[in-house]
Amino acid sequence: MEHLLGLLRVHIHRGVNLAVRDVTTSDPYVIIRMGKQKLKTRVVKKNINPVWDEDLTLSVAEPLPVKLEVYDRDTFSMDDKMGDAVFDIQPFLEAVRMRLGNLPNDTIITTVKPTRTNCLAEESHVTWTDGKVVQHMVLRLQNVECGEVEIKLSWIDIPGSRGL
Repeated sequence: MEHLLGLLRVHIHRGVNLAVRDVTTSDPYVIIRMGKQKLKTRVVKKNINPVWDEDLTLSVAEPLPVKLEVYDRDTFSMDDKMGDAVFDIQPFLEAVRMRLGNLPNDTIITTVKPTRTNCLAEESHVTWTDGKVVQHMVLRLQNVECGEVEIKLSWIDIPGSRGL
């Protein structure tokens, strides 16, 4: 526990206009990876605009980039890739480190703009919401013809951990 900084909760909200990998639709699921950790959502059948609304929680020992991959579940063959995105958690962690408190709800702490080197489809705000730091992101999938995934980051301190 003492080597951990804390836990990163990644809320996988939904996919928008994902690629078709079966005849007219897809059966998408999301995998997130950080270092050696790999977590996966459930499959949403026959939907290119799936709503997962799932929380995946990563243990953070060092602030590595997080890779998100979308796949189409296939029964009789290898699952088809439907794009990927990488996001940096550094701006989010810097906001958490500030140890803010008593801010008005939905106060914007910092803004991350889309660039050629990140996968943001639009500006991402790190905000103080319901007594904690959160970051909403719309990630544009790479290596695919279309698709975005909406996620939200939040932080969980672990008693006995190194902390931020």
